[in-house]
Amino acid sequence: MALKVGVQLYSVRQSLMEDPYGTLAKVAEAGYKYVEAANHDSTTDPGVGFGVPAEAMKESLDSLGMSIVGCHVHPLEPERLVEILDYHQAVGNKQIGVGIAFFPYNDIDFVRRLCDSYNRIGEMCKERGMRFYYHNHYQEFQVFGDKTVYDIMMENTDPELLYLELDTYWAMRAGQDPVELIEKYKDRLVLLHQKDFPADASQPLVVYEGLVDRNQEISMETFANAIDPLTFTEIGTGTLPIQKIIDAAQKAPHLEYIILEQDHTQLDEIDSIRTSMEAFRKFSGVEWV
Repeated sequence: MALKVGVQLYSVRQSLMEDPYGTLAKVAEAGYKYVEAANHDSTTDPGVGFGVPAEAMKESLDSLGMSIVGCHVHPLEPERLVEILDYHQAVGNKQIGVGIAFFPYNDIDFVRRLCDSYNRIGEMCKERGMRFYYHNHYQEFQVFGDKTVYDIMMENTDPELLYLELDTYWAMRAGQDPVELIEKYKDRLVLLHQKDFPADASQPLVVYEGLVDRNQEISMETFANAIDPLTFTEIGTGTLPIQKIIDAAQKAPHLEYIILEQDHTQLDEIDSIRTSMEAFRKFSGVEWV
């Protein structure tokens, strides 16, 4: 089955901040039918961020012929979860996720406690007929003992309560093979994030090769300071093995969407996602409607 192509609204975050409804219209005009949101202010906003009420968001999506297929929620506080789930059910979104997380280095007990909280959140989502998923960056592939944090998390969470959104770019920047990860965790995979890495990048692909010490604690500051914005390029114009990733993803039974995401761009945000769409059309196994 072909993967439906969507876009992560984080790619147009500056535009959304200035004009959320107009930006959604421009995203639709660019040809995207499926969107994933990223709310980084959930302590005051239960929805998709930018102060957009549920009724207005649903009306806007419906009028533009768009659907919301997921949302990163940060911070994800259990006491706010009922209000968050109410919002997302109202706009037709069936799954929410963790967008970014950090771990004290080599503190496996901390990771296990985090997994317990994810199981509880996943249970609350399941009771509402929704799914809860985890999105990776590169720090999940630090090694504690003989296992990565990612593997420890998978072993300590219920596969029916915590699903996965594999970000293939960040996996590769951690020195991982995304095809192997897809094959290993295909039964838990519900969303795929696709970025791209430029041929003339200013940094090595793998951050653990001189940029970040794999054996130190990675904080948000460490994470951000290590990444050059020029190590992102429009999706389909770079060097990542995207066709191999799509081919492997065809075997994931619960995976329906591949989400394009542009963390940084040298272009206008709307021009950037339009460029990615056009470049992505060369790949087989995907569709836009």
